[in-house]
Amino acid sequence: MRITSYELLQSSLSSIEAITRVHHRQMQFSAALWKRRKTAEEKHAIEFAPKKKNKPQMLGVVDIWRNMTVADLAQSCQLELEHIQEVMLYVKGASNIDARARLEDPKLIKDIAAKCGLRTKIVATPVDEEDEVIKDRDVVPRPPAPAEHLQDRPPVVTVMGHVDHGKTTLLDSLRGASVAASEAGGITQHIGAFTVELSNGEKVTFLDTPGHAAFSAMRARGANLTDIIVLVVAAEDGVMEQTKEVLRLAKEQSVPIIVAVNKIDKPGANIDRVKKELSQHGLQLEGYGGDTIAVGVSALHGTNLEELTEAVSTQATLMGLKAEYTGLVEGVVVESKVDSHRGKLSTAIVSRGTLRKGAVLVSGQAWAKVRGLFDHAGQPIAEVSPGMPVEILGWRELPVAGDVILEVESERIASSVLRWRANQAMKEKALNDAEAINQKRKEHDEQYRAERDKARLSGFYRRKQQGPRQKESSADDGKPRINVIVKGDVHGSVEAILDVLETYDDNERCRLDVIHYAVGAVNESDLELARLFDAIVYAFSVPVPSKGVKGVTIRPVDIIYRLVDDLKKEINTKLPLVDREEEVGEANVLQLFDINDGRRKVTVLGSRCTKGVLKKALKFKVKRNGEILAEELALESMRHLKNEVDSIKKDVECGLRLSDQALELKTGDTLVCYQINRVPQETEWDPGF
Repeated sequence: MRITSYELLQSSLSSIEAITRVHHRQMQFSAALWKRRKTAEEKHAIEFAPKKKNKPQMLGVVDIWRNMTVADLAQSCQLELEHIQEVMLYVKGASNIDARARLEDPKLIKDIAAKCGLRTKIVATPVDEEDEVIKDRDVVPRPPAPAEHLQDRPPVVTVMGHVDHGKTTLLDSLRGASVAASEAGGITQHIGAFTVELSNGEKVTFLDTPGHAAFSAMRARGANLTDIIVLVVAAEDGVMEQTKEVLRLAKEQSVPIIVAVNKIDKPGANIDRVKKELSQHGLQLEGYGGDTIAVGVSALHGTNLEELTEAVSTQATLMGLKAEYTGLVEGVVVESKVDSHRGKLSTAIVSRGTLRKGAVLVSGQAWAKVRGLFDHAGQPIAEVSPGMPVEILGWRELPVAGDVILEVESERIASSVLRWRANQAMKEKALNDAEAINQKRKEHDEQYRAERDKARLSGFYRRKQQGPRQKESSADDGKPRINVIVKGDVHGSVEAILDVLETYDDNERCRLDVIHYAVGAVNESDLELARLFDAIVYAFSVPVPSKGVKGVTIRPVDIIYRLVDDLKKEINTKLPLVDREEEVGEANVLQLFDINDGRRKVTVLGSRCTKGVLKKALKFKVKRNGEILAEELALESMRHLKNEVDSIKKDVECGLRLSDQALELKTGDTLVCYQINRVPQETEWDPGF
């Protein structure tokens, strides 16, 4: 059988078709596995990596974080809550086993986990997916703690009184350190917080507040912080102005007072007189119908200081001062400053909770992650309990003295709180600005209507603009002006200086403008601003740069008295000279003589000089019965006997002829010789000291 080429080709094609059908049956692909080609946009798009989740914890390693609750620890350890609570009974420091109780100390959490046979790893505070996006909100102090959570705390005692009555010296004697020598001029310029251990072992926090009137706001903050006020009154001076102010502050804040009558060893000291004066001002002392303790002391020699400390301890015991040592921290800013080496610092008093490193704090529109805690001697400390002062390092912005400090759980919450507070401040400012704008608009509308009505009544040609168009900007009023830049060491000092400058009330003669103020040393931007506005830079207890100060007036000061005195001198130099009348002499008219001077009949005044000297070249005025009849009169002739003279001394008779003969004088009138002097002015500004 012979096979042709055509049949062979047909047989090959059939075999290939059969093989293809077999492969199609064996390799069937789903449409879900088909890969779609990327578009041009997708090819050039940036692919972001997905958000990393927390790594699964290793076997036997427990994730812990600061401020976790007992229930959180049980869940992280994958153990029953009752098991964790039973273990906590055998761990030192784990006193509160409630499920909602927060464990603040990471070391305590490690000890509990170690008792359970587990290792620990510190992680960030976990965030629930539901709380991933949080709304801006404010933070407020916690509700009062239950009585069973409260423990005794040391009292906060504020030493107050009039300037130079010995407040700082009293604190020196109590703590055995010399603070008064370090203060400029022996005057306390800002609040200082110290811890003093008394002879009976108890600790007391003392606040030394300025006694000067300019620092009344700072003293008011001290009264708000304090549990007990020690009012220092000098035995030889008695009750002074600032003493009365302290009594008023204590009454408003309902704070008990212990009186320390200081300087009892000085001559002229009278303790009974001081007690009577205090009783007259409403302070009921022991022995005068009241229960307020008064102790006579000598701060310089340490007399009766033990009696004073016993009185403070007794008063604190009677008050039963307690605070909660657990939970989020609360406190009050006493003072804030900028340190050239350490940065932004604040002195605070903790009122609730225990402050440790790593805590996130919010105060006003400032926040901090605590990087360091220091006591009043500058020594680092690990933790701060309620009633104790501390210097906090780690502020992003300086907090304002007197603001409340609140601890939050994380930096995210702190950011949301600051955004909320900034938004509220902007709203409040907008409302205040709107009121000022509406008032200005109302005044402008009234002025516009008055000018429009006046223009309508005057007619077209009269109201047409004559001459060149006037400038839109108002010209300088020509009054002298002083621009000031204030830089201070701490916020309280700057605020006190600004309070003093706000009392300036002589703007009609010389304007006083504060163009900038801040806490910290004088920097380059301050110098540029001073050059631009021709301002005086007052450096209050801060260093002054040695370079780049050409053309800038910098006045380093460390006492507010000197700053005000220097500013007064500057204002006086800006004020123009004024005319001041000075009386040189007086003469009584004894008799009138009519004589002929050529064809003219003139009157000569026969007079006697009764005071000073009469000078022909000066001006005269006439008085009758104490009232001025005429002034700015000139003499045409002055004679003694028949001689023309230039001056007449006291008790010498003379003849005087006035240039104005139309003035009718009588016997008994008084002639006053005076001159006009150009003298410098002095400002009438009185800041109150």
